[in-house]
Amino acid sequence: MYTLYWSPGTASLCVHWMLIELGKPHELVKVDIEAGEHRKPEYLKLNPGGVIPTLIVDGAPLSEAAALCMILAERHPEAGFAVPIGDAQRAAYVSWLFFLSNTLQTAYHNWFHPDQPAGQAAVEAVKAFARRRIEACLERMDRQIARSGSYLFADRVTAADFVTTMLMRWARNMPKPATEWPAIAAYVKRMKARPSFRTLYEREGLTEWA
Repeated sequence: MYTLYWSPGTASLCVHWMLIELGKPHELVKVDIEAGEHRKPEYLKLNPGGVIPTLIVDGAPLSEAAALCMILAERHPEAGFAVPIGDAQRAAYVSWLFFLSNTLQTAYHNWFHPDQPAGQAAVEAVKAFARRRIEACLERMDRQIARSGSYLFADRVTAADFVTTMLMRWARNMPKPATEWPAIAAYVKRMKARPSFRTLYEREGLTEWA
């Protein structure tokens, strides 16, 4: 049994989606970010960074969305979402997950919270830099998908695809949404066609970008 601490539309979305896909028993504990529940002592005991998500695995709290998706894929290899050690695409798969987490997700953070890196006076400069960084990442991703085929790694859906699709959703209200890149648009359409995506949206009460 897994326990996922989540909040609608946040970085927990890809982990929640994978749990649905895997069909493994899990409990959902909704964290009200607007009410500051992620900053309360009870939650900070599980996740000292006060961020979403946290996944309880064998009684231990773990964090970092991309890592959690990778862990779930490797704990349940029968689903086919992991790229195992020894596979020719393993290195690219791991590298891609780190890119999503360290480069693209960090750029999104600066876009959505531009006052945090350098204060209120630098908000416009931070947002401009974040936008350039995000769009450069999307350009790179569009090329990868166009070269690869249906998904990031040919015709196989991996944990990286769930993380990627979540991050494409985050760009939906940006000046240039991710779906304006043609390969990404077709890719997102394929991922959203999975029955699990509909279940995910129903559970999280989401309607936009459906």
